[in-house]
Amino acid sequence: MQANMIDEIKSSRRDFIKNSALLSGFFLLPDAAKAESLSKSIPVYAHLWVYASAFPPTWDSTPVLDTVFSDLSYAGIEGVELMEINLKGENSVNRLKELISKYNLPVSGTSYNAIAPMWVKSNHEAVINEFSLVADRLKSVNGKTVGISVGDARRKKTEDELDVQAEVLQKMLKVCEERGLVPNIHNHTYEIEHDLHDLKGMLTRVPELKLGPDLNWLIRGGVNPVDFINTYGKRIVYLHIRDQYADGTWTENVGQGATDFNAIAKALKQQSFRGQAAIELAFPNNFKPINPLKKDWKISREFVRRTFG
Repeated sequence: MQANMIDEIKSSRRDFIKNSALLSGFFLLPDAAKAESLSKSIPVYAHLWVYASAFPPTWDSTPVLDTVFSDLSYAGIEGVELMEINLKGENSVNRLKELISKYNLPVSGTSYNAIAPMWVKSNHEAVINEFSLVADRLKSVNGKTVGISVGDARRKKTEDELDVQAEVLQKMLKVCEERGLVPNIHNHTYEIEHDLHDLKGMLTRVPELKLGPDLNWLIRGGVNPVDFINTYGKRIVYLHIRDQYADGTWTENVGQGATDFNAIAKALKQQSFRGQAAIELAFPNNFKPINPLKKDWKISREFVRRTFG
């Protein structure tokens, strides 16, 4: 017994020396290397909207998924955020697994817009059936995050409608929990208009909800992203990063526009953000990009690395 205790003490001492050496080595790194080391704990993915936008009205980018994976792999992106339509086809899982293997690039998760209005009770069965299918297939390709958009009523939802919407949200959270997925509320403008009427209604009724704000939609909805982060920072587990010029026109890549990303990065640091993020490019109608899309992704990824650390 005494020999075992001595062995344990020696082992603990070795572990302490080993860990101390690693920690000391970290603090001897240049500042840039420290930032790079720490930044690896916050992966940066890409949402494929810019490809999907070429396929109205279903936004099904499946025909160009090979290009999506190729471009993002070239750009140093760490994962692909899909849309629910990419997971609904019968052969979607096999196709995605082939692309993941081919480009050594994982599927990080998916955004989700419901098949029918979530604030209408009679739609709940169809919504949950579709959501469960998407969640099952996302799990099959090892995706983790689900950015839920609740839908636009094109007016303020009533209190009764918010009650009904909360009911289906609670069921969706249960679906995610059962499959080990991480849900978040992904906003457009309609959740945050009217003094955050829809968002506040959700958080009051489903207080366990986590948030995945789109920083650009916050701006376009009249909400300062720094104020939003300072208010809801502890709930934020995901971010969408996009840029625009002062006149509201979307830029070709992140870093070209008027968005104060330095202030946003500072606010995230103050809130000890340790979630995940996705760059999402979006082009104005009839816009002809100057660069190949893979270069715009690379420029955007490098900007995010420099700015957010």
